[in-house]
Amino acid sequence: MKIVKVEEFSVVGVHVRTKNADEINPDSAKIGALWQGFGSQVAPKLADDAKVYGVYCQYESDANGAFDVYAAADKLTDADAFQSQTIQAGEYMVFSQKGDMPQAVIDAWVEIWRYFSELPERERAYTTDFEYYKSDDEVEVYIALK
Repeated sequence: MKIVKVEEFSVVGVHVRTKNADEINPDSAKIGALWQGFGSQVAPKLADDAKVYGVYCQYESDANGAFDVYAAADKLTDADAFQSQTIQAGEYMVFSQKGDMPQAVIDAWVEIWRYFSELPERERAYTTDFEYYKSDDEVEVYIALK
């Protein structure tokens, strides 16, 4: 993992409100369906050089509260039908994983939860966190720091 500074930028896509406790149960999980919606609604409108992101924001409290999740991209050929979300500027800790999706993303989040449940050197801000999909088998997860 590494710490980087990120400048503010915006993405456009589809979103849901959920919480981690709901995502454990297949009957109440929403994130999988969100990404399916992204594939059918947003992906056909991706610009050739678009970058794909998963964004976590509007945290109610911490990892136990509700939050918004966006499946989004930075460039669409037609963004009018979708919702925009701003990635806040600041310091982020970056966790990288490579492998089959969505398992690589799950593995990254397991590493994040483990890191922040122990004695981390830095504290999460719970402002805007995001996943950047570098390729079909590589993801970087950016966690906002206080």
